[in-house]
Amino acid sequence: MQMWINGKFEASQSSEVFEVRNPATGAIIDTAPLGGEEDVEVAIEAAAEASKEWAATAPQARAKLLFRACELVQERLEGLARLLTSEQGKPLSEAKNELLGFSKVLEYYCGLASTLKGDFIKIPGNGYSFTLKHPLGNCAALIPWNMPALIMSWKLGPALISGNCLLLKPASSTPLTNLSLAALLGEAGLPPGVLNVISGPGPLVGEAIAKHPAIKKLSFTGDTETGKRVAALSAPSMKRLTLELGGSDPMLVCADAELEAAIEGALRGRFYNCGQTCTAVKRLYLQEEIADEFLIKLQKRVESLKVGNGLSEGVELGPLNSEKQRTSVLTLLKEVWDNEEGKLLCGGKIPKGEEYACGNFLEPTLITDVAPDSRLLSEEVFGPVLPIVRFRKLEDAIEDVNRTKYGLGASIWTKNLDQARTASEGLEAGTVWVNQHLKVTPELPFGGTKASGIGKENGAEALLEYLESKSVMIKV
Repeated sequence: MQMWINGKFEASQSSEVFEVRNPATGAIIDTAPLGGEEDVEVAIEAAAEASKEWAATAPQARAKLLFRACELVQERLEGLARLLTSEQGKPLSEAKNELLGFSKVLEYYCGLASTLKGDFIKIPGNGYSFTLKHPLGNCAALIPWNMPALIMSWKLGPALISGNCLLLKPASSTPLTNLSLAALLGEAGLPPGVLNVISGPGPLVGEAIAKHPAIKKLSFTGDTETGKRVAALSAPSMKRLTLELGGSDPMLVCADAELEAAIEGALRGRFYNCGQTCTAVKRLYLQEEIADEFLIKLQKRVESLKVGNGLSEGVELGPLNSEKQRTSVLTLLKEVWDNEEGKLLCGGKIPKGEEYACGNFLEPTLITDVAPDSRLLSEEVFGPVLPIVRFRKLEDAIEDVNRTKYGLGASIWTKNLDQARTASEGLEAGTVWVNQHLKVTPELPFGGTKASGIGKENGAEALLEYLESKSVMIKV
């Protein structure tokens, strides 16, 4: 597959390519162009040509094109889902849901097209005043491999509907779905140059984008350390930034919670997408009165999960996206065992069998009696591992979970409204769920506090990130 530049597929300026492999089998799926600084320049020039006309296009006309792209995604859902599963590893059902989420996000922003307007204000003694909203122009997005289609829509929806052009860099392990979606947008009628997609490694393509002065706004989703690097590279050009970074989301289950619902929430919240989701349940806190019963039932459910190739029927847990990712998780588990920082309840090993020999598989893992200073509780673990802690009082648990540097999401499970309020106000997180977890909708702003990021994705608030507000004062 080639890069999507100026409304068509093109090879990189270097003509070099890299392999994209299936994480379940190790087989080569396709190749993608190895982009670099020259390709970034070509894409920016294409956007500069398209920018003025696209900005002048009526928002409703922009919405019509994006609506058509949504229709095309739904018409070709099966093929796109198989491609996404093949390069990312997630079960086919999860891939389909993610692509439907892509459409849902775009449809939401299409519905906001008619709301793009300024405000009129009469100020006594100063005449009449109003604000104008202008698109920024050339914007860019750097997206990760864990949810490549959905996160693409988070950036693309508000950027394009508000009249900007967008340069997108996919993750190197999952560029194929993003390139295919870009082509569908072109088929839907998106003018050449409005959306450009360049594949390639972060040190080449990502850094060239971050430091380029023509990029007025950059949205990045990824780990916190890389986010700091992106911010440093972006600073000299004073571009706007949205950084959606890592998380170590706690799930607090009180003694009065609906037990079966909470067990299902912990199961899906941790092991969806093989645990490779920024807002996944990464720490489970159980009130002592229900901890034993909860763990017995949760272990039974975890051990019943079907692990395998995401393209196979009935698979609930696919492989990790890369061997590097699995090695990172296994290294942390070895540290836990060596330092006696927890007790293994189940999992923790590479599954045996011929079907697992070439893939990046890891058994879903539960660890109890986790030491307070373990990295399992302080760092983001991107894989199917769930550390479990018991607590007595809710206030003590809230204080404990807030010690981490992260603040992306958190959930409280209780029937008591006072406890729900206490947790909602006390948990340091950009999103707090009550009796649910991992629910992210386009209607609500999404983002973190502390080391989990800057700015918001989704919601009407995201549109403001892509618009320049100009104040006009008229003295009559």
